[in-house]
Amino acid sequence: MAVMNLHHPWSFTFGILGNIVSFMVYLAPVTTFYRIYRKKSTEGFHSVPYLVALFSAMLWFYYALVKKDAMLLITINSFGCFIEIIYILIFIFYAPTDARKLTVKLLALMNIGTFSLILLVTQLAVRNEYRVPVLGWICVAISVSVFASPLSIVAQVFRTKSVEFMPFTLSFFLTLSAVMWFGYGLLLKDICIAIPNILGFGLGLIQMVLYAIYKNYNKVVEDKNKLPEHAKNIVILSTIATSEVYPVDVHVDAQPDGNEADNNKDHEQNHDHQDQEKSMDQSPV
Repeated sequence: MAVMNLHHPWSFTFGILGNIVSFMVYLAPVTTFYRIYRKKSTEGFHSVPYLVALFSAMLWFYYALVKKDAMLLITINSFGCFIEIIYILIFIFYAPTDARKLTVKLLALMNIGTFSLILLVTQLAVRNEYRVPVLGWICVAISVSVFASPLSIVAQVFRTKSVEFMPFTLSFFLTLSAVMWFGYGLLLKDICIAIPNILGFGLGLIQMVLYAIYKNYNKVVEDKNKLPEHAKNIVILSTIATSEVYPVDVHVDAQPDGNEADNNKDHEQNHDHQDQEKSMDQSPV
């Protein structure tokens, strides 16, 4: 078996398991895009997570090709590129004009422009013996740079004492994926594969511990009301092969009861009245 010959038996096992878990995570947004298709609207969802996921998959696919002994990175990232392109195309088709234009611009700038620049520099300006480590550290830098988002999610959980915007299942599978790819990188003796997954595993554990602590706390309605109807909290755990970046849809279908609706209406009227008074006070005489 050609693939098996290129891998330590245990690294092959970790790579296969990593492919399986990452495959499932890549399919996580399917329900979101089915909803977009059904409603013929992106409903305020953003394309950035999918553009970043595509960019990451492209980089790791390129790294695996240059490295030449990481076939299991090629398989998962080729699938990642394929599925993310489908997601992006669906988004572009159903997005409003402004969101569509922004998506196309970001796609051209990041996924085409920046990737092409990295490709040209590593092929033309970097010697063969340094190409793999240089490209590997570029991939590490990109992967680590997206860790601000899960940290913001953790901060939000601390602030609101609510795990509504941090689903346990996704955190669990992203953490499991990090374990698989860390084992794969460790057994291949590839530090560029291992490092992002150490961070991913740590953040995943933190998220799951927080979920266990706060899962029974009452949701803080005040903070939730500050978010749009479809809260778009991005969960990012860089797990080497995928660097999964997915929004969490926390849309609530339940309608407010009559008293709550009246209170909201009164609050809006009072707010409008205050705005009018403020405007009159600030108007020149």
